[in-house]
Amino acid sequence: MNLMHPTPATPDLGSKLAVKAPILDVHDVTVAYHRKPVLWDVDLTLTEPCLLGIIGPNGAGKSTLIKAMLGLVPLVSGSVRIFGQSVASERKRIGYVPQRESVDWDFPVSVLDVVLMGTYGSLGWFRRPGAGEKAWARQCLDMVGLRDLEGRQIGQLSGGQQQRTFLARAIAQQADLYFMDEPFAGVDAATEGAILALLVQLREQGKTVLVVHHDLRTVPVYFDQLALLNVRLIAAGATRSVFTEENLRKTYGGRLAVLDTLGQAVEAQVRTP
Repeated sequence: MNLMHPTPATPDLGSKLAVKAPILDVHDVTVAYHRKPVLWDVDLTLTEPCLLGIIGPNGAGKSTLIKAMLGLVPLVSGSVRIFGQSVASERKRIGYVPQRESVDWDFPVSVLDVVLMGTYGSLGWFRRPGAGEKAWARQCLDMVGLRDLEGRQIGQLSGGQQQRTFLARAIAQQADLYFMDEPFAGVDAATEGAILALLVQLREQGKTVLVVHHDLRTVPVYFDQLALLNVRLIAAGATRSVFTEENLRKTYGGRLAVLDTLGQAVEAQVRTP
């Protein structure tokens, strides 16, 4: 099954050269909770499909940045454009995997029901999923290894299975830009490997995936682009260029538990072919 989104309409060629809009353009974004800034003047632009990791200490604003880019929290200042348009107008081209802790797992829906939610954007408000949508949802469950659990209530799943369910829902959307908030948190090694393989597959199909991540040791292996955040954006760009001990120290400050791993993390990058 081809997961690629239909090619967008050809832009107006009134000028001799049509300028391709960035996939994502975050400009001077500031967010505050109770008048305390949690993001400050963040700029981030992505022009080519990539797998981008967002790293930083607890309280750095990583999840808030994802929510700000999705339009889920108000901006004090700045703007976010998706494919050159407002987030609201491009909603169908955006997929989102939230943190597991933010989901009501007692809600009485099955695994298949959750994945079918990913098809609602293309169906519209007045159509219910039919045989075609159900077949596609089951194919997405096959991709994450959960086809045998499609009838199970989501609260009966393990943490890794819950994470895979929401990943399958995101895939079902057939989006072009994905935001994932710690998809590797609390999963076993096998699940982590399966999730990574799917993210790489999405990138290879021309999708862009932004991932909030916390394990510095796997950063050089998982991501081709990186954003280091601590309220402000410390550095962003190709992982090989910005994943340096200097930038990590600027990002994590004096957190000794993290600083003890910096040498290992940077060394791992050097060993990565």
